[in-house]
Amino acid sequence: MNESLLTLDTLRSGQRLRGLVPGQAVTLIAVDPIDAGLVEVFYRDDAGRSGARTITEADADRFEAVSDLDAAPPFDGDPDDFRLAAEALRIKYAALYDPMAAVNSSDVDPLPHQIRAVYEELLPRIPLRFLLADDPGAGKTIMAGLYLKELILRSDCERAVIVAPGGLVEQWREELSQKFDLHFEVFSRQMVDDAEGRNVFAQHPYLIVRMDQVSRSEDLLEQLSDVTWDVAIVDEAHRMSAHYSSWAGEVDETKRFRLGRLLSETAHNFLLMTATPHAGKEEDFQLFMSLLDRDRFEGQFRQGVHRTDTHGLMRRMVKEDLLTFEGKPLFPERRAYTVEYELSPAERDLYEEVTTYVRTEMGRAERIAAEGDKKRGNNVGFALTVLQRRLASSPEAILRSLERR
Repeated sequence: MNESLLTLDTLRSGQRLRGLVPGQAVTLIAVDPIDAGLVEVFYRDDAGRSGARTITEADADRFEAVSDLDAAPPFDGDPDDFRLAAEALRIKYAALYDPMAAVNSSDVDPLPHQIRAVYEELLPRIPLRFLLADDPGAGKTIMAGLYLKELILRSDCERAVIVAPGGLVEQWREELSQKFDLHFEVFSRQMVDDAEGRNVFAQHPYLIVRMDQVSRSEDLLEQLSDVTWDVAIVDEAHRMSAHYSSWAGEVDETKRFRLGRLLSETAHNFLLMTATPHAGKEEDFQLFMSLLDRDRFEGQFRQGVHRTDTHGLMRRMVKEDLLTFEGKPLFPERRAYTVEYELSPAERDLYEEVTTYVRTEMGRAERIAAEGDKKRGNNVGFALTVLQRRLASSPEAILRSLERR
């Protein structure tokens, strides 16, 4: 770099200057005097872009002449800023180079409905609030794994939690590890002890937790409320149920429902998964959907007044809609037939006596519940229902039930 003093009189075409354009050196094309102490310069930068600027003697005083050897940038910028800019550029163009990076870097062969779910339904929604309610066998775990890996590859997921029934957590861990190379830890009480008073959820960025283990512990719920997640996924989400009390009209929330509400408030992206989203009661379904959009599903559902609009929040595909890439049905067609048969006199007598017994005792169960012991009444009613089902199964099944009784 030439440290000699520059003036308006010393400016010449072909000179390279630093200071005329912020952050780079430019080459002067022409110098056009306008008045005493005022000239207009025309320049070109290293990218070939041209420009013009009117400068004074004071401006020229701040310019520096650059030799050809010193034309390279000084490389004295903040390395953290450079890394941030480079990473932003990489993320910006990654999807253009490989729009399905997670598919091509995972050990899975996704089906058409799985690809559509991830790349047309889940990823475009930011933040995500969605219920994936495809039939059993559709591969919802595959869809969740692809969604997680795609976000991780895009540097959009540094913390994720998966909530599942206790019997499924190991299956989740193995599938994420083997098929997607995603290493999640299964939450345990040992982690709480190792945290030594610190927030256990803050110590582990990728976790799979048992739904009941967390929902039944006030201490764990309190710690969970103090952390945020980039992604929260709930498997078998229909277990997070709630209903309106028949006598008070107030919401009776289960502990699992409160866990779902907490995750909805602390997760940037929230995905619910279940094959049975609707249990037949529209008011309960509306409460369940309020985990995704509290404003849309606010208030108690009233038949004829409200309608449950799930547009943009839910996708449900039945097995008959699932196809291969060749357009063939993924599952065989389901066909239901009613086969009639005659009961023997002894079988008919047994059926009628058991039915009479169930009807009589069911009324007693309802009276028990009405008197305040709702849990016992429900247990009795459930036992009677099982008895009737075993009767319909076979005479042998009902005989074993009666013997145990």
